[in-house]
Amino acid sequence: MRRGGDAGGDECLPRPGARRGRPALNAAYRALIARLGADSPLRAPLTEAQRARLRFRDAECAFATAGSRGGSFHPAAQSGCLLGLTRQRLEALQAYLNCGEGDLACPVPPAGR
Repeated sequence: MRRGGDAGGDECLPRPGARRGRPALNAAYRALIARLGADSPLRAPLTEAQRARLRFRDAECAFATAGSRGGSFHPAAQSGCLLGLTRQRLEALQAYLNCGEGDLACPVPPAGR
């Protein structure tokens, strides 16, 4: 018997949640890379931040959904966690793309520079 007492039914649940937000996240990341330019010393730290974010996302969702592991709700819990963290990162990347002129807290140059 599966944890949670039900015997299936998870074939209708969304999987995996991060895919729904991935196109917008990838577009924002590509726009940041383009804005930085090919010779920018900030490209490597941005790439490493993205890799670290993926490791964090996977570890965080594994921890956050551990209580539902083995049950039919687990795919939905996992999907929701992945989607939530993907949306958070998208918001952060979009904020970088929308920094104002002279914003010293923003490592990304304004558009048109």
